[in-house]
Amino acid sequence: MSLWPGAKLPDLSGKTIIITGANSGIGYYAALELAKAGAQVTLACRSAEKGQAAAARVNAEAPGRAVFAALDLADLNSVRSFAASFKEAHGSLDLLINNAGVMALPQRHVTAQGFEQQFGVNFLGHFLLTSLLLTTLMNAAAPRLVQISSIAHRQGKIAFDDLQYERNYKPWPVYQQSKLAMLIFAEELQRRSDAGGWGLLSLAAHPGIAATELVANGPGNKSLLAIAMNIGKAFVLQPGDAGAWPTILAAVDAAAQPGAYYGPAGFGEFRGPPTLAKIKPQALDKATGARLWDVAEQLTGAEFKPAP
Repeated sequence: MSLWPGAKLPDLSGKTIIITGANSGIGYYAALELAKAGAQVTLACRSAEKGQAAAARVNAEAPGRAVFAALDLADLNSVRSFAASFKEAHGSLDLLINNAGVMALPQRHVTAQGFEQQFGVNFLGHFLLTSLLLTTLMNAAAPRLVQISSIAHRQGKIAFDDLQYERNYKPWPVYQQSKLAMLIFAEELQRRSDAGGWGLLSLAAHPGIAATELVANGPGNKSLLAIAMNIGKAFVLQPGDAGAWPTILAAVDAAAQPGAYYGPAGFGEFRGPPTLAKIKPQALDKATGARLWDVAEQLTGAEFKPAP
């Protein structure tokens, strides 16, 4: 694995980081590079077997820098348990990367609490996790959050009349909604941090089109998407490690502006070195952001109220 040309990460010694879904793909590559730069990284993953193996691989290159912790974002009770355990062991958290996700599941599935799986895992689970770790983040000197969105947010819309797609499930609109929700979350979180004096830097990133396990675990290797990606890989597809570059830049960019969004610099933001990415207007709409926030609080029981 390598970073983009000219990249050099700062010394992250003493920094504490959580990356959800870090057993593979961009989450793993980000965990590896941030650990190599000196950070203590918690790989928060659903599969103990895969999470422990990933932590071992990271520790092989950055000894003692990675630990696995169980987190199933499809079960809000697991989210609460993870957050409680982390807070008991750590007084502060410098960086939370909400990376884990599922993509374009061919059939509708639901989480433990009955939410549509993509909306529940990609957005609602991370929403609750962030609320539970809010005070722990605020205990850090310069707390930062990175939400992982997608170029799919461009076609997304929030279906407030059927958020769980109970009436007309379609894999791609549901995925687009979930990734739009993540970007809206990043922007609304920054607005609320600014208004409440929370001191958080809320950012977002997307990987472009990267060769990770997301397709295999979503639409499948025999899907039209997988076939198209294989045909066009020489032109648009980039390796999984390169897909992690925008996430890594968002994690360490000393010049990051509140609410910034990172992605590849190449054509269509499909591939290339990381830079600032374009945000579609629906992700910046304040009324939509406030409404989605209220709905998410109601569905998850989350409360963004920092401890005094």
